[in-house]
Amino acid sequence: MSQSTPAIVILGQGSLATARRIQQVYPAAQIHGLAGRVDGADCSYQEFGATLRTLYQQDTPIIALCAAGIVIRTLAPLLLEKGAEPAVLAVAEDGSAVVPLLGGLGGVNVMARDIAAALQVAPAITTSGELRFGTCLLNPPSGYALADLESGKRFVSDLLAGHSVRIEGAAPWLDQAQLPQDPQAQRSIHVGSAEREASANELLIYPRSVAVAVSAEVANLPNAVRTALQQANVAVPALACLVAADTDMASANVHQAALELGVPLRFVAAQSDLQALARVAVPEANVIGIENVAVAIAEQPLDVSRIGRPRGRLAVIGLGPGAAELMVPAVKAELARATDVLGYETYVRMAGPFRDDQVQHCTDNREEMQRARHAFRLAAEGRSVIVVSSGDPGVFAMAAAVLEALHESDDPAWHRVDLEILPGVSASLATAAQAGAPLGHDFCVMSLSDNLKPWSIIEKRLDLAAEADLALAFYNPISRARPWQLGRALEIVAQHRRPETPVVLGRDIGRPGQTLRTTTLGALTPEQVDMRTMVLIGSSTTCTFARAGGGEWVYTPRWYGEKPVS
Repeated sequence: MSQSTPAIVILGQGSLATARRIQQVYPAAQIHGLAGRVDGADCSYQEFGATLRTLYQQDTPIIALCAAGIVIRTLAPLLLEKGAEPAVLAVAEDGSAVVPLLGGLGGVNVMARDIAAALQVAPAITTSGELRFGTCLLNPPSGYALADLESGKRFVSDLLAGHSVRIEGAAPWLDQAQLPQDPQAQRSIHVGSAEREASANELLIYPRSVAVAVSAEVANLPNAVRTALQQANVAVPALACLVAADTDMASANVHQAALELGVPLRFVAAQSDLQALARVAVPEANVIGIENVAVAIAEQPLDVSRIGRPRGRLAVIGLGPGAAELMVPAVKAELARATDVLGYETYVRMAGPFRDDQVQHCTDNREEMQRARHAFRLAAEGRSVIVVSSGDPGVFAMAAAVLEALHESDDPAWHRVDLEILPGVSASLATAAQAGAPLGHDFCVMSLSDNLKPWSIIEKRLDLAAEADLALAFYNPISRARPWQLGRALEIVAQHRRPETPVVLGRDIGRPGQTLRTTTLGALTPEQVDMRTMVLIGSSTTCTFARAGGGEWVYTPRWYGEKPVS
């Protein structure tokens, strides 16, 4: 079955409610809405056919809320080889029909059943084997793996032609299927973890019932695991996960090994040796120590989620200025898989909606260090945690506080957390883009708040930046508690700039009710600005000219001094 996150593609506003219901089944999936026709989608696209074909070629499962015929005609030129295709489904806009179209070997029928259950309808499954037997032998359920697809196709064809089958080994899902069973049948389905060659009339299915305890100190770890499985007479597809001591949690070696072997990685408290580690991880298993690893073999498929815990993750994200379409895709995906979301309440609300199982930890905007420490405590427990900032998290936001909290901590569990900073579109860049390109050459970004630094430092930096003829971007320009600082800042800048220097004022850019104004340094007064306004002051080369639809374009050319000859 495909493990990729699906894309939900809609053509009209009427499909959005159904798409959101499907998104509850696949929380990491993004809803792609047609630009100009859909408001409130996670991202927008311009052309349906090109978008669907691109997703298909990227091996992304597709859930299209439209007529099946549209999807078929769109993807027809790409349908070259069955078996090498992502799952593709067509779903009625009102959710009344779920039709699996492509990807029978990529789990499309499983997806169809899951989506249909969420929409409370019956899936329109037409696969002969599934209709006849109630299961897909070529796509076993989670916890089992098919040994060979091509022999599996021939095997199912024989069953459909009327041959009977006997089952060797324990597989409750096969017992519940409507297979033509006969204890004396020539054809057999063998279920077991042992490595073996299939006979002419045999289908091999491996239960993922084996865990291997590993150490970060072992060189060429993937090869060591494969060698140990071979010596233990265990088939590689029976491997369910790797297990390591929590002291190896930050080791690139063990993470790379799990990635190469295509299995999850779980961690337990360090033990005296790897065999003891394996017994703690899988108490019901038979443990065999082989060279540099320990192989734990259970009788049934392992529930990996109940073995130890995963490496905790902490992502510091930037939401951008507020509009959903200006949020980078990596941030959207991170939000979808998070277990806990921390941040200033206003920003947490902007990041939603959230699932019922996602815990929101809202705090006051001044509690940055407490928030950062709380995030590390949660992540150290193995949770997937997000700290939310608006704009970019590294621009006067939470990334620095999170790193400071880690720098100050001597807790090894905090330092083993998988920490990542995900960028966002900052307010200065969003405002500049609306105006044109006022930051098109060298520029300086400054906060006029003196809550965390002395005003004397702000004045000195302002004076030097203005003297250097840098374009300026002011964050936190004014507030009720700081009513006079902007006026003083403008006086300093005016010592180095002409009164006609262009100024851009962007208020709530990217949010409902946004406004954009262009004025000049000489005409600008503090009364025109509030805390939610981004102030961009041009350099000596910044230009303006009229827009065709009204207003002005503002830009700072990339050349300086004499204009280069083109």
